[in-house]
Amino acid sequence: MRSKPDTPHDEPVAIVGIAALYPGVRGADAFWRHLAEPPPPPGAAAPSLADIEVDVAQFGIPPAQAGALTRMQLLMLEAARECLEDAKAGDRTLQAERTDVVAGVCAGLDRQYANALRVEGSRYARELERALTAPEFGGSARTAAQAADELRTALVRRLGASPHDRVGEMASTIPARIASAFKLRGRTLALESADATSFLALAHALDSLRGGLSEAVLVVTGQREEGPFLRAALAAKGLVADRTRPFAADGGGFALGEGVGALLLKRLSSAVRDGDRVYATVRGCAVRHEGRPGVFRYSTSVERRARTARAALDACGAPPSSVGYVECGGYGVAHETRAELDALKAVYAEAGPGPVVVGSVRDRLGHTFANAGLASVTKAALALYHRRLPAHLAQAPEPGPPFRTLPEPRKWHQEAGAGPRRAAVSGASLTGTLCHLVLEEHDPDTAGPAAERPRTARVSAAPEPIAIVGYGGRFGDAPDADAFWAAMLTGEDRIGPLPDSLLDRELYYEPGRLSLTRSYTDQGSPLEVPAAPPEGLRIPPRRWAVMDAAQRVALSVAGELMARRGPAAAALRGPGLVATGTNLSLSRERRAAAGLALGEVESAVGGLAALGRLDATETATLLDLVRERYAAEPAPRAPEDLDGSLAGGVAAVIAGEYGLDAVPLGIEAACASSLAALDVAVGRLRSGSVDYALAGGVELPCNARDMVLCSALGLLSHGRITPFDTAADGFTPGDGCALFLLKRYADARRDGDAIHGLVCGIGASNDAKSLIAPDADGQVRAMRQAFGQAGFDPADVGYLEAHGTGTRVGDRVEIAAVARVYASPHRRRPLEVGSAKSFFGHTFAAAGGAGLLRALHALMTGVLPANAGLTTVSPELDLDRVPARVSTATGPWESAPGRPRRAGVSSFGTGGINYHVLIEEHLDGSR
Repeated sequence: MRSKPDTPHDEPVAIVGIAALYPGVRGADAFWRHLAEPPPPPGAAAPSLADIEVDVAQFGIPPAQAGALTRMQLLMLEAARECLEDAKAGDRTLQAERTDVVAGVCAGLDRQYANALRVEGSRYARELERALTAPEFGGSARTAAQAADELRTALVRRLGASPHDRVGEMASTIPARIASAFKLRGRTLALESADATSFLALAHALDSLRGGLSEAVLVVTGQREEGPFLRAALAAKGLVADRTRPFAADGGGFALGEGVGALLLKRLSSAVRDGDRVYATVRGCAVRHEGRPGVFRYSTSVERRARTARAALDACGAPPSSVGYVECGGYGVAHETRAELDALKAVYAEAGPGPVVVGSVRDRLGHTFANAGLASVTKAALALYHRRLPAHLAQAPEPGPPFRTLPEPRKWHQEAGAGPRRAAVSGASLTGTLCHLVLEEHDPDTAGPAAERPRTARVSAAPEPIAIVGYGGRFGDAPDADAFWAAMLTGEDRIGPLPDSLLDRELYYEPGRLSLTRSYTDQGSPLEVPAAPPEGLRIPPRRWAVMDAAQRVALSVAGELMARRGPAAAALRGPGLVATGTNLSLSRERRAAAGLALGEVESAVGGLAALGRLDATETATLLDLVRERYAAEPAPRAPEDLDGSLAGGVAAVIAGEYGLDAVPLGIEAACASSLAALDVAVGRLRSGSVDYALAGGVELPCNARDMVLCSALGLLSHGRITPFDTAADGFTPGDGCALFLLKRYADARRDGDAIHGLVCGIGASNDAKSLIAPDADGQVRAMRQAFGQAGFDPADVGYLEAHGTGTRVGDRVEIAAVARVYASPHRRRPLEVGSAKSFFGHTFAAAGGAGLLRALHALMTGVLPANAGLTTVSPELDLDRVPARVSTATGPWESAPGRPRRAGVSSFGTGGINYHVLIEEHLDGSR
């Protein structure tokens, strides 16, 4: 039996605000009208999101940062504004400190592609210079060098370049910018799970609201054609067609559509209390996964799809006969269509007196991928609000009993005494995820007891702890978690000059000055990417080769975690989650996108003044030669090519290869991504939605692109990272991955798992002030929120694994925040403070995972680890306020008999994102 969560997780969640930005559509009313309009005539120019104008000035974006914004960031800011405006029936305001922002995107964004192409362009320019020295092109070294320099300048001008590019391009900057613009201070993160992205964003929002962590959640998801990569990769899977025919038995794929949408969600009790207009309520939600080895593909299991739908209905006690409308995925893929309809027929066979109306918003929008689920939920919510059944474009035969489509909208009649109108939303992902939601109309005059209740209902003071029952890690030259800990005990860092294979010094290294195209440091802590899959997994050589390096590293760390538990994968039964913090645009995808955009570089070559003496034939010959030497990443040409580029594919490859019924999810919260993934996992466990979760993070920033972009903003140390030292001048990048296997404490004890430690509380916030500068207030809120769940006081914590980026301002602000929370006259001994970054550098999305792994080892071994590179502790920190100390040598962690050791772990990211985790030693006996 699954242990019960200790907070109510069945309260309806109200949709109180809607924004809809689609080609030719702007606003909820326009979206609803669009659903009833005929399609444009053949040959008509298709509108796009490029037609939507956004007033940048209204969002208070500093001019210096405006050039680094992605187009998606602007569109999502506008969607957030329209959604919040839509929710204002009066002058009500949101509880800013308890309003979360969750953004969902899939594949790279325009600035990410442009930055990658600009950095790659330096390599192209070198090949151009080498080619021009050949006799047939004049052989002048001076002319060749002039042409190369001119090309680099031209690419900067064409593609844009700003010191803020590294921050501006990140997907997590989108929700952070929204939080900053509207002064929202709750949890902030971006996520991706292919075309289930919207559903996972909504599921996380439901957990946060029903668990009492949030008062409101703003969910924003979007998809646009940022470049040719996604379309090409989907075409290589055989999924792209000229148009989408949702119920066609011979459907050959979908038309890739564009769209950005937003929903503002509250608990129904809060919405009623605040007098909000309620479009509809979300009653039931089920998200499941079919983990299968091999290439990512849609599930064709009728049984699994039907089981998912029934789980959503059971979650809210709604009989299938009470559902009058089903919004289907309807992606236009023949085998997916058959499986979806057969599963829905099995569930809704016992329909009411009339047939169930079905439809799919894909008939008009095409497949808006990351936005697809939110577009479907918006359509169903508006149908319930207007009490009208939507029409469906007749592009295929009827789906058959008990379903029918409508040629035009009609009033949604409901028999007297039949209860509220209900709609269901079905969806799926090409990674194997299945989704089903149940929505219900809200009638203020007949609202039941749920509406009358008071990431003021709040989570209980000390909810059930979450057990860490497995772990694995790979950082720098440490191939596993044990080697990682052994390195900590030596007191010596693992930082040094990067190999030429990662940083071509001729192109990208120029010490002593800031540059938009070069790094002023060559130091880092890289890891060796595994050359083969973990033992026991059969992955074809080509599929392994096209996996992004982050995917290969994470899969290997998962293998370590599984091996540490014995035959763990077979023992992980029931629904689960794999949540990996990572950059939501992987390196392989960016390289492939740069290869597809090579024509833009060649166009710039054609306009170089240094080549004015070449005629058209000579220029063409030159371009052919340079293209051959440059050896761009090949365009997607096989089904597995997309799999190796999806950020959510890091988690999906783990779930698939180990055959787990665990929904895969990629999460980005800047440098706090690992702890954000842990937070999502804990929320899903406490809600009872999953029985286990793998959570952590992976990123490999020891590469030319990241070092160039970070150098441009002056973020990197000119030497090496030295947290808390007077010499601290920035961070050094490091590669890494850490993963943790989690269960509810009672379940872990029931299953006889080895419990390595307990997660007792997680706090998160956004300071909503600056995307770059740290803020003590935001950090304090995250720490206090964590202690609100933990059941013990700050004075009981003996060790703090700090974020410790090694910048004077960052370290000073962090310790100032620590003093406000951890300072206590009851503290028996000074708080020990340290940072794993002093050994392996800043591992970005994996940083929180490194910190948690280090703190966990300290709990298990009773040893307080040293800090590397520390010469003189900065007096600016004023550690005596806590009191605290930063040690340069390992030592015993003394504790009273029967009293568990406790540690805190902090991780803060650009965008004002703050996370704090509290963990506790597990002693024998029940807690």
